[in-house]
Amino acid sequence: MNFLSLSKAELSDLKADLEEKYSSYKENGLKLNMSRGKPSPKQLDLSNDLLTKGMGSYYAADGTDARNYGILEGLSETKQFFADTLGLNPDNIIVGGNASLNLEYDALIRCWVFGSCGEKPWSALPEVKFICLTPGYDRHFGMLQDLGIKMISVELKEDGPDMDKIEEIVKNDSSVKGIFCVPLYSNPTGTCYSDENVRRLAAMETAAKDFKIFWDNAYGIHHLYDEGEKLADIFKLCEEYGTEDRVYYFFSTSKITHPGSGISFVSASAPMIKEIKAHMTYQTIGHDKINQLRILHFFENNGGITAHMKKHAEILAPKFDLVLNKFNEEFKDSGILSWIEPKGGYFISVNTLEGCAKATVALCKEAGLTLTGAGATYPYGKDPTDSNIRIAPSYPEIDELETAVEVFCVCCKLAAANKLLEN
Repeated sequence: MNFLSLSKAELSDLKADLEEKYSSYKENGLKLNMSRGKPSPKQLDLSNDLLTKGMGSYYAADGTDARNYGILEGLSETKQFFADTLGLNPDNIIVGGNASLNLEYDALIRCWVFGSCGEKPWSALPEVKFICLTPGYDRHFGMLQDLGIKMISVELKEDGPDMDKIEEIVKNDSSVKGIFCVPLYSNPTGTCYSDENVRRLAAMETAAKDFKIFWDNAYGIHHLYDEGEKLADIFKLCEEYGTEDRVYYFFSTSKITHPGSGISFVSASAPMIKEIKAHMTYQTIGHDKINQLRILHFFENNGGITAHMKKHAEILAPKFDLVLNKFNEEFKDSGILSWIEPKGGYFISVNTLEGCAKATVALCKEAGLTLTGAGATYPYGKDPTDSNIRIAPSYPEIDELETAVEVFCVCCKLAAANKLLEN
């Protein structure tokens, strides 16, 4: 059914039917949540051996006692393991705590307070700007807003950033200091950057000598299906163009093992690692090395990280399929909802009829379904078309998810019918 072709009378009848369904949901006292990309309890259970089984030895391969102080950059075997997993140089990795967001915020603060690449601290400049790909990750926007950094919205297309626009912005404005990227299975669209776009990010001319790419590869191995997407090697490309110092690469095990007790790391060029350590040495004598060993031993004893991620996919893929099949069933050719079908990650990005995202989220909330706030996927929480909503299918169990999607569909249709009748 195409909502846009319905007469006013047909829309009024449809609205009445939708309101009847909506009232029944409200009466049921539902408490459903699709607001954040949290692993479900079943996913967390996959790593319970971390909590229940001994770790064997607390000595690292070189004899280091993991219980004691030291090793600022992390254990060698930890760095080697993730370097092998992601195709990185182990010498250019610093292992952190459970959250890569912590490392990202620290990187921003270092540039803000101390500067980078021999340039002035950003805090000493009249204005600092960042490129923000939209729709994007609300926590990245929050970091920038916290520091008063001006955010410039640039569209995230099907194959990655609008590079024509980005190249134009960064070439002539030295106050534009960086960009946040979630390059594989982007939050929330599930986009994978094309090889050409990664190359252009590495090669582009920037007026700012200390321009930084925050390469948040949070979903680098979070494939839903066997035919997962592949990402170009940004460090290799930067070496070709002499721009190695512009990349901070972040990763964590937050959605691989347990978010509350995972490990993260930052990778960068050798000069940037030296720069990070120069300040980090006053923050900590070293992160949790016992946890680094425990996680390595866990993967060694459970078939490796690839086998572990396939277990996650077996839980997640049916949930994504359920949501996407329901959208196809309810909204194909409707004219009021479009969406992207991701091959990995944790989110499904949908676009409602223009001007209907806030109304849809509000209707869902009243019916007992919590979603990420409308506008959250844009800087300052302002979606210019009030249409984008981030759907997070991971946490609810299948039966709850089925109900949640049904509620969402009714609310989306009701918001669209109301909007069309207004117009």
